[in-house]
Amino acid sequence: MTAAARAPGDKLYAGVGEALSGLLRDGMSIMSGGFGLCGNAEACIEAIAASGVKNLTIISNNCGNQGQGLAVLLQNRQVAKVICSFVGGNPDLADQYLSGKVQVELVPQGTFAERIRAGGAGIAGFYTPTGVGTVIADGKEVREIDGKRYLLERPLRADLAIVRAALTDRYGNLRFYRTARNFNPLMATAATVTVVEADRIVPKGAIDPDDVHLPGLYVKRIVVVPEHKNVIEHRKTRPSGTPARISDAARTRPGRA
Repeated sequence: MTAAARAPGDKLYAGVGEALSGLLRDGMSIMSGGFGLCGNAEACIEAIAASGVKNLTIISNNCGNQGQGLAVLLQNRQVAKVICSFVGGNPDLADQYLSGKVQVELVPQGTFAERIRAGGAGIAGFYTPTGVGTVIADGKEVREIDGKRYLLERPLRADLAIVRAALTDRYGNLRFYRTARNFNPLMATAATVTVVEADRIVPKGAIDPDDVHLPGLYVKRIVVVPEHKNVIEHRKTRPSGTPARISDAARTRPGRA
């Protein structure tokens, strides 16, 4: 659907390429929802990889995993910097960081989420005890408040946010699927332009207002992508037939059968 044919307030685009048209450029910052490979905007990531843009700053909990998701951008040498809270399971990021090809800003996960929330809320910064006395505090203001030391953290914002939702209407009111919600709603509020990759579109009013996880106010463009890989990183935590270990304290804890 062309811009001329789009009704006022209608944010639906015909495909991923059209939804990202005019938004991608070298050196830009991109927030990408997801935790591991759960809740990734897979088609948007593939389109960014195919576009060839480079020197990107990626803001995501982790920059892909097991060579998939955002790790494809690392493999393509499109990333200059990653701001994240987790590196494990990503040899592409580890190798490029250790060789000096990619900068990594590692942020405690709670601080990471709050910095994004602050970016979306227009908050200039906040104080947290997390990271005081560690390398996380290097170069940052530390202030004593009520006898306790706190670290000043600044907000995070991006040029573009790509988020994955389970349901949308044409106006960008969203519902997410269980834990796939993760960082997606926060990031949708903290970017200049938010592009939503949705599994399914429903008519206006089909999502009860009380069930809207994120209002369409934060969404600029929508593309419906019904098919996803939905990669499962680890199907099991122990071999079949292996009983779970329960401590003596847990066995006797009140309320446990």
